[in-house]
Amino acid sequence: MAEKTLSSQQIYDGRTLKLRVDTVKLPSGRVTNREIVEHGNSIAIVALDAHDNVLLVRQFRKPVEKELLEIPAGGIEAGEEPVAAVKRELREETGYLPQSVERMGGFYLSPGYSTEYLELFLASDLTPEKLAAEDTENIELVLVPVGQILELIHTGTICDAKSIAGLIIFLFLHLIRRVG
Repeated sequence: MAEKTLSSQQIYDGRTLKLRVDTVKLPSGRVTNREIVEHGNSIAIVALDAHDNVLLVRQFRKPVEKELLEIPAGGIEAGEEPVAAVKRELREETGYLPQSVERMGGFYLSPGYSTEYLELFLASDLTPEKLAAEDTENIELVLVPVGQILELIHTGTICDAKSIAGLIIFLFLHLIRRVG
């Protein structure tokens, strides 16, 4: 059952997100507020090299105050197609350009409070390219054999939701292709 929006007030307009408070009427008739993070859509990439290694990036994440091992990801810029964002982000974060890009699915990252939708891609046939971004000095490229991915998830070495979801979807599709 849908909630009826009675009013909406933007309370923050930042570089990467906006925050608004909607006053809504619930199906029961009760009125309450919803705090909503408006964030542009994004992409995440499972990049596979010619030796069956997945390209991961290790970088410090200020909100959790630690380094995380993640699949490359980033925002889709205004007017940019998702596949173009995949190529740009992978080049910026890893120094590789994919010759093959395949969509594997997508999902809302946190629909309880955010509008962000993430599209997941498999990138392969990688060719080395010069790193293009200015802020890559704090990103470390880590090559992980496909066979070690589940262990890294199980031990908590890979612990962010987009990376876990992306890698599990990749492994599932990889298995289906081998069996089927």
